Amino acid sequence: MIEFIQEIFSYRFLGNAALAAVLSGIACGIIGTYIVSRRLVFMSGGITHASFGGIGIAYYLGANPLVGALIFAVCSAIGIELFSRKGRISEDAATGILWSVGMSVGIIFVFLTPGYAPNLMSFLFGNILLVDRVNLLWLCALDAGLLLLLGLCYRAIVYTAFDREFAATQRLPVAMIGYAMMILIAITIVLNIKTMGIVLLMSLLTMPAVIAGTMTRDYKRITIWSCVIGSAATLVGLYVSYVSNVPSGAAAIAVLAVAYGLTKATLWMMRKCNGNRAIISRE
Repeated sequence: MIEFIQEIFSYRFLGNAALAAVLSGIACGIIGTYIVSRRLVFMSGGITHASFGGIGIAYYLGANPLVGALIFAVCSAIGIELFSRKGRISEDAATGILWSVGMSVGIIFVFLTPGYAPNLMSFLFGNILLVDRVNLLWLCALDAGLLLLLGLCYRAIVYTAFDREFAATQRLPVAMIGYAMMILIAITIVLNIKTMGIVLLMSLLTMPAVIAGTMTRDYKRITIWSCVIGSAATLVGLYVSYVSNVPSGAAAIAVLAVAYGLTKATLWMMRKCNGNRAIISRE
């Protein structure tokens, strides 16, 4: 562990990866709490996979794949929100359509691109060691924007996440908050593709919030704990990758799965002990 910490400060690529782990955990913790609270887990997976269509088109045109992914993801997020709000198609159906269409478009254009796409696997499964300073600046800007929005519109975001009808009766800008959060979900997904990859990113968006939700029901505390858990799990995944030479994204998800199991087991044992104490006190 000490050697790993020393090398974080010695090698720029490893330091960038460690900083990206923290920044990604914060962004996914904030956005993930909204996703889980509003039950948009399937939708976030649809946007994540739909962004692959933009990556494929960008490869074919010789453009930046992340720019293509961002355009596709934002359009998908707005489309899902628009169609579901108008009632023309259910949210799940719109998500499923965009999920499959985005992946198929991406595969077709990657196949049509001359030569071999060497970085394709890093977009699918992530490679946090490829994060550069530009990526870190974008992640810093994203975290700052999310924290600012949460500070200014906390009440509106919480009401919209749990009860949109009640939020509308309070004259809150429900539609604007809904579209803004969907766009931020898309941006968060795209900026974290290099960290976790399209396949694994949905887990980083949901599992920290689910784990935090087992400990508290307060939205603010869930958000804080989600950020802490997501950042810690991604850092531990990076360390496991350093020690055992396994993909850091997969290691981080495995850490989250173990953390969830341990949390549930600990809470169950605590309830069991409290129940036994209550029985003894009554006797």
